[in-house]
Amino acid sequence: MEVTLREKEADDWVYRGEGAANLVLAYIGSCPAFFRKVMRIRKAPRNDSVTEIRTSPSALTAHERLLWKDVDELIASSDHEVSSQLFVLHVMKPLLGSKYVDAGMHVKVSRGFLESIEKNVICQRPAGRVDTAQLDMHCDYVLLMSDHSIFTHGNLESSPCISVEIKPKCGFLPVSRFVSEETAIKKRVTRFEMHQALKLHQGEISLLSEYNPLDLFSGSKERIHKAINDLFTTPQNNFRVFMNGSLIFGGLGGGAEDTNLCIAKAFEGALMSIIQADDGLCTENFLTLVAEAAHKSGVLDRLLEVQKLDDVDIEGAIHAYYDITRQQCMVCTELNEEQMKVYTPLHSVSLDESLRVVKDYLIAATVKDCSLMICFRPRKEGDLGSVCNNIYLESTKQTFDFKIVLRCTRAMIFPSPSLIRFQGSPSYLCLRIVYTALEGVIPPSHSLQVKLSRLCCCYEDLSGGLRLRGLFGFYQIQILAKSGFETSYKSTFGTEIWFWFFIQSMHNPNYYYYYYLLKTLL
Repeated sequence: MEVTLREKEADDWVYRGEGAANLVLAYIGSCPAFFRKVMRIRKAPRNDSVTEIRTSPSALTAHERLLWKDVDELIASSDHEVSSQLFVLHVMKPLLGSKYVDAGMHVKVSRGFLESIEKNVICQRPAGRVDTAQLDMHCDYVLLMSDHSIFTHGNLESSPCISVEIKPKCGFLPVSRFVSEETAIKKRVTRFEMHQALKLHQGEISLLSEYNPLDLFSGSKERIHKAINDLFTTPQNNFRVFMNGSLIFGGLGGGAEDTNLCIAKAFEGALMSIIQADDGLCTENFLTLVAEAAHKSGVLDRLLEVQKLDDVDIEGAIHAYYDITRQQCMVCTELNEEQMKVYTPLHSVSLDESLRVVKDYLIAATVKDCSLMICFRPRKEGDLGSVCNNIYLESTKQTFDFKIVLRCTRAMIFPSPSLIRFQGSPSYLCLRIVYTALEGVIPPSHSLQVKLSRLCCCYEDLSGGLRLRGLFGFYQIQILAKSGFETSYKSTFGTEIWFWFFIQSMHNPNYYYYYYLLKTLL
């Protein structure tokens, strides 16, 4: 019989953290079924929009069902949350390896349960997160997973666990011949670095991260160790450490501040119960331990291999997308004859090949946004029966059991509009979609509307309504706030003007993200 969590069970769940799309809770109650489990609940933006309830027996659109036609369980799903879990189970788990992926299971919840959770955790959530999103009260199901910040078995008092959560990001630079000259910066500068510049200008961070994903995925022990040290120095929301399931380093739901002397000293003290090193050396040894585990496990190689399924870049995949949806290719309509020669072959392939291109792109995008959890437990003397992987830390003469789990936080089932490039003039601003952030579901052409806010560009005469030229034609957009600037990054990024904005799908208000765009100076 299916269990439904109701209002009275809400007090058994405590706030663990959150990202842009989901909130995570940990179980502290006495029910064995939930022991050492965490719960992931979908969030929705705080606005006046009403989430559209789909009446179709399938959670997927016709195009999505065509794309994933080989995954029967996925196309038969009638719930969005369940379909995301099935995507991880049947698509991502076989690719990344069953030992690395926990797809979890779904548990039915009542609205009263969700309302009580919202009330209980609101004071613990970062103010910025509270202002922008709340729990999605339309959820029928939540995702239940093992708590991978601890080992499933063992007494935490006698066998303490320490774990690190890393968001690796994209580990390579695109080499696709479909990347245009106008966006060739992508071949020189990582996406992570570009987002850092954006966040710095928006005031979300005070210092650019020293971390470079190319170091982490390099295969070199030295560069992996450098990447881990850089993440520790500027953790933001990309590096967190837990002791017996409780956060001891990093931010709960937002970005953490840069690691100063006070933070470093407190962390050093917390490690002394596990790392047997002289005072002042525990942190150094712990970071070495993390780097050794990441290198030894081979998980980074597996991640990079799946990320590189995106071998045509979005500037190639978007053409296959148009062929699948049988829409006129809006990208091609704005190319000259010479440019068309580059992309024509993409429109000459079979439907199956177009499906493969888009599927590989979506799978790669899912992996680029995953989290890596590494959990350690010091092995006791004489304990020879452990079946876990282990690492011997020479500097402390300790052996640590460790396990690694990959968490796919967003299941990229089909594209939705996102990154847009400037194509107009001060008097008429026409925006063309050239990138697709694969979030959620593509809405029907007649129902998509977007709001554009925090639009920053070099033109001051932007006011009233604009038009968005997108995947299904033109859509009206409304500027909610604006300011102007013009900046060129000659020393770091070449000669580029940056624009940024905030876009929200009005078809499904669960999706609202920051994006950036570049315009090469003429």
